[in-house]
Amino acid sequence: MSKTVVVGLSGGVDSSVAAHLLIEQGYNVIGLFMKNWHDETVVINNECPWIDDSNDALAIAEQLNIPFQTLDLSAEYKERIVDYMFAEYQAGRTPNPDVLCNREIKFDVFLEAALKLGADFVATGHYCRKSSEVIEGEEIHKLLAGKDDNKDQSYFLCQLNQFQLSKALFPVGELQKSEVRDIARAQNLITANKKDSQGLCFVGKIKLPDFLQQQLEPKKGRIIELPEDFSEYKDYAEKTAIEELAAPFQYSPTDGKDKGEHQGAHYFTVGQRKGLGVGGTPLPLFVIGTDVAENIVYVGQGDHHPGLYRKALKVNQSEIHWIRKDLALKPNEELQCEVRIRYRQELEQATLFQTETGLFIRFQNPQRGITSGQFAAWYINEELLGSGVIS
Repeated sequence: MSKTVVVGLSGGVDSSVAAHLLIEQGYNVIGLFMKNWHDETVVINNECPWIDDSNDALAIAEQLNIPFQTLDLSAEYKERIVDYMFAEYQAGRTPNPDVLCNREIKFDVFLEAALKLGADFVATGHYCRKSSEVIEGEEIHKLLAGKDDNKDQSYFLCQLNQFQLSKALFPVGELQKSEVRDIARAQNLITANKKDSQGLCFVGKIKLPDFLQQQLEPKKGRIIELPEDFSEYKDYAEKTAIEELAAPFQYSPTDGKDKGEHQGAHYFTVGQRKGLGVGGTPLPLFVIGTDVAENIVYVGQGDHHPGLYRKALKVNQSEIHWIRKDLALKPNEELQCEVRIRYRQELEQATLFQTETGLFIRFQNPQRGITSGQFAAWYINEELLGSGVIS
């Protein structure tokens, strides 16, 4: 008897081809569309942003002749993702809703619903791969990067656990994006030429800054520019202790020059260039720090400003997550690996140091725009071993 797979049909080309490939492989396939947002105050051009995707998902299910359902997860999404995301922004951190969506919704609530439907697996259109092997008598599931280096989405799955991976299939992970498009065209799938979504995973077409400004109250504050020769940068260059290298720079308004007003420090993140609304400087201004308590945004000129770069970061003990728990570090152990601190960033050589209070990551080269609330993910070769929230 063939095994059953519930595919998360998003209305995009990747999940459409994933469903087609699974049918070809002999699986009994069911299509499920996740409705994760229902706030009618978020509209674009007087349209509800997820409706088109829902209609495309239904049309794909009809083309493939598979059962289809819409699953309303909006209540769970608001509780687990949206409320958390706003709280993080208001606290001056920058969460990653896509990573959270995979951990809390697609491979938790959605997975649970699929299992209740009798599914053996769930499948998505993520560009990543999975392999499994028995190590010391236990079956271990490995999360691997997608074959398409430009589309690899393993980072977004960096918070999955062994059970979630055991139930996951990633049918397009072995393919290039161009091959996925070719398969879709050969099958005359209506999503073959549909553009990839650039919006939030739960809202659809709306971009994150627009969404934040619809949901968080504006609050005027000052923009302060820090010079490149700020004394703390020189002190930092001479530090060697990992705790000091990972600690954030400390700024006060008297350290720099007043450059104008912003509409809320909680709208900004380290490394951001757009949205400041301040001109007249020889080089573009970049955000180098925010203070949401005092509602101040600190900026520096040029993308080589020393305030943008740090040599290390810390993940608090409670926020360390190992996909490969069999490889988890014990206190005073270290590991040479590669790390990325945002999606699509090139992997960077780094050393992990485990202490009693948390995990420190020291980079071979200083990293630009290390941002609290984002996820650092560590790899060896193609395998993603674990991740954690940057403190």
